[in-house]
Amino acid sequence: MCAMGMALGLAGCGVADSHASLPAFMRTRSNDIHALDPQPDIRKLLNDTSNSVFTPESHATNIRISTPRRMPNGPGWTVCVRADLTSVIGRPIGTQTYLATIENSVVADRHRSDENDNCDTETYTPL
Repeated sequence: MCAMGMALGLAGCGVADSHASLPAFMRTRSNDIHALDPQPDIRKLLNDTSNSVFTPESHATNIRISTPRRMPNGPGWTVCVRADLTSVIGRPIGTQTYLATIENSVVADRHRSDENDNCDTETYTPL
């Protein structure tokens, strides 16, 4: 009996959701809904700030971009960017592909693409 009374008492200790009739400080917060960024003008952004993806020393040529895709877990966009690059000592290193993350019309992050980014399956157009 004692265990049953204890179980019933603890059953009432659940979490109050955002719609419960409790004071606001006692309710769980509803998920913040971030405003989605509008699709950026990738061509203008990369023409104006190509150094945000490739370093000036890499002398990026033949730059190509994929179609921008909305980030699955955030408000921003991603785009695959390919270019023919040169090493620091001036030797061609061939075509390299990067995935750029754009938030608030700024390149917020970029990294060399891997198989998880799906950049190999994209169609590219010249910048």
